[in-house]
Amino acid sequence: MNLFDYSKEEELKKSAPLAMRMRPRTLDEYIGQEHLVGPGKLLRRAIQADRLSSMIFYGPPGTGKTALAKVIAETTSSQFVQLNAVAAGINDLRKLIEEASQRLGMWQQRTILFIDEIHRFNKTQQDALLPSVEEGVVILIGATTENPYFEVNGALLSRSQVFSLKPLEPEHLRAIMEAALKDEDRGLGGMIIDISEEALTHIIDVANGDARRALNALELAVLTTEPREDGTRYIDLEVAEESIQRKAIRYDKAGDQHYDVISAFIKSLRGSDPDAALHWLARMLEAGEDPRFIARRMIILAAEDVGLADPQALVITMAAAQAFEFVGMPEGRLPLAEAAVYLACAPKSNAIIKGIDQAISDVREKPLKEVPVHLRDASYPGAAKLGRGKGYLYPHHFPGNYVKQQYLPDNLLDVSYYQPYDNGFEKEIKKRMNKSE
Repeated sequence: MNLFDYSKEEELKKSAPLAMRMRPRTLDEYIGQEHLVGPGKLLRRAIQADRLSSMIFYGPPGTGKTALAKVIAETTSSQFVQLNAVAAGINDLRKLIEEASQRLGMWQQRTILFIDEIHRFNKTQQDALLPSVEEGVVILIGATTENPYFEVNGALLSRSQVFSLKPLEPEHLRAIMEAALKDEDRGLGGMIIDISEEALTHIIDVANGDARRALNALELAVLTTEPREDGTRYIDLEVAEESIQRKAIRYDKAGDQHYDVISAFIKSLRGSDPDAALHWLARMLEAGEDPRFIARRMIILAAEDVGLADPQALVITMAAAQAFEFVGMPEGRLPLAEAAVYLACAPKSNAIIKGIDQAISDVREKPLKEVPVHLRDASYPGAAKLGRGKGYLYPHHFPGNYVKQQYLPDNLLDVSYYQPYDNGFEKEIKKRMNKSE
């Protein structure tokens, strides 16, 4: 590195965004992803021992994929080389592979090749990597926000270990921001900053597990706030809202707002008001409510309040929950909204919950009579000698595949648990039941 390059690098360190300046340099500075780099975990042991194999880091933006690669760069004795798949072409790749081959042959030094946004490489570029990865000329570390099982060449994938990074928890973001506020060398510690708890919490909530977004908002809030006479820069909720471009929604995820809003949402679905349902859904999503909690409540409502009046309601709601797990936010709001509108517009029936609750009540409170003889299992040797199954009428031997016979215990012959309404598909079910009587 010449004097010009050194001067340029030092200037970039000072002018780089806070998120880049605060990247951890060691595993001890790395915050979050304990399931991968916690004490005793495989990846942590591999980094500490400098015994790395090709791997792919997969996870949402701002969860520490590049930061983890930089930690490896600081700790490994191998040559660390970085490419960004957006800007690099196949000639850049071939040149690096050739240099890595020479390095290995001349100095027996291995090369770690870090490719950010590896999903941006096309098939030809990924294929060009294969021989060098397979032969061990380079140790590949790829980072991607896209599912590698869809976006990365299967052959390359089979030669790499995939590590899935999770969105950072609020306590992780808080620790990262507090470190940035204290660090005088790389962070904001050289300034006197007074940030309110409301402002800090708002940035954490809106960042939604993305450390880069949280640090960018914090830096913007600090640098755009004029210091007071005593030199203090005071960051309140209003400044935080402007810095992360989202207003704070009054919503206590552990208190009344949590329960009141979900109650309003469920009652709007039950009351067949799609507009109100979308309002309360949007309010919860914008406030940072766990979408999985919302999906679970809709699944319950599909069975409890729609039931067999529209059997597709449960199918669509389950599909929405699975779709959310597949795509995540923000796109995940669409299948959740689709399910909410469908549930609100669906015909309603609580006949299922009435039926199962009454059946459970009878099981708990009434005598449990034996299974009628003709319904007992007759499949095992000797069952016929005991009279098991004797008198059972096989429905498929009768017209319409139906024959009337006793199915309930003797003491419950007059009970009717499931009583369908005339709403939606239950009207058809009711006709079928009436024909069979």
